[in-house]
Amino acid sequence: MRILVTGAAGFIGFTLSKFLLENRFYVIGIDNIHDYYSAALKKDRLSILEKHQNFEFNQIDLADYESVSSLFTCADFDMIIHLAAQPGVRYSIINPSAYIKNNIDAYLNILECAKTLKTLKHIVYASSSSVYGANTKLPYSESDTISKPNSLYATTKITNELMSENYHHIYGLNFVGLRFFTVYGPWGRPDMAPFIFTKNIIEGKEIQLFNHGNLKRDFTYVDDIVAGIVGAINHSPAGNEIYNLGNNEPVALLEFVETLSDAIGKKPIIKLVEMQKGDVYETYAEITKAQQAFGFEPKTNLKTGLKSFVEWYKSYYS
Repeated sequence: MRILVTGAAGFIGFTLSKFLLENRFYVIGIDNIHDYYSAALKKDRLSILEKHQNFEFNQIDLADYESVSSLFTCADFDMIIHLAAQPGVRYSIINPSAYIKNNIDAYLNILECAKTLKTLKHIVYASSSSVYGANTKLPYSESDTISKPNSLYATTKITNELMSENYHHIYGLNFVGLRFFTVYGPWGRPDMAPFIFTKNIIEGKEIQLFNHGNLKRDFTYVDDIVAGIVGAINHSPAGNEIYNLGNNEPVALLEFVETLSDAIGKKPIIKLVEMQKGDVYETYAEITKAQQAFGFEPKTNLKTGLKSFVEWYKSYYS
């Protein structure tokens, strides 16, 4: 099977591509190597993927229609896994235009080209737990309203879901949309809490806990997310089907920091600060729908997952 993975140099895209390559899939990777965070980290991920003969990489800006169209003209794909996006809730307040370009315009180009493919099975695309926004009902269910996003990032992800619904209705394309919940693990993003906290604790710098530490997150290990994506690849959707992928076990931020500091072997210096704009108090994934549809079952607890992340971090930055 020939699979196009967008965002192949990103955290989840790299981990998924590595798994697919090790299981003898042919992967065509796309990434623009954006400098939102370290391009060197992205290139190091790519260097691992490029050791596989069945990996092909194209440095393309998905917001450039001509580049995307040229790629699709040259090759057919059996599957598209669209993971490329401008991430970050807080950064969407600082640079909103980047989210329209990289999350909406880019996805539109993918859809416009995908509708011409003869061999395409379906499209799997990344949504986010952020779409639930100001919802107070927990756990978050796919049937809940998503009409009150807390950030522009969340708004673009909701838009992606609506665009997919539209392209199914008009062109008959089928989709699996996956709402990821706080993904962490080896090769993780430097702008996320596990990475920032680990770096600062090791270096003896303070870490900031928003809302005075009174937050909960459904931290989900990256290998479990990859297993969910593979389940979505093997699934046969009828339309635009939406699923939560989370650990189904929210953890208090203070407990997360304690578990992380134990893995590092060093006590943190903590500063309690106010809530950030665009943030939410708790995330909690109801995952029954994904369990029933394609057997999604998270297997990695927080202690094990953070131990693996810290081991990778120390090895990579030694």
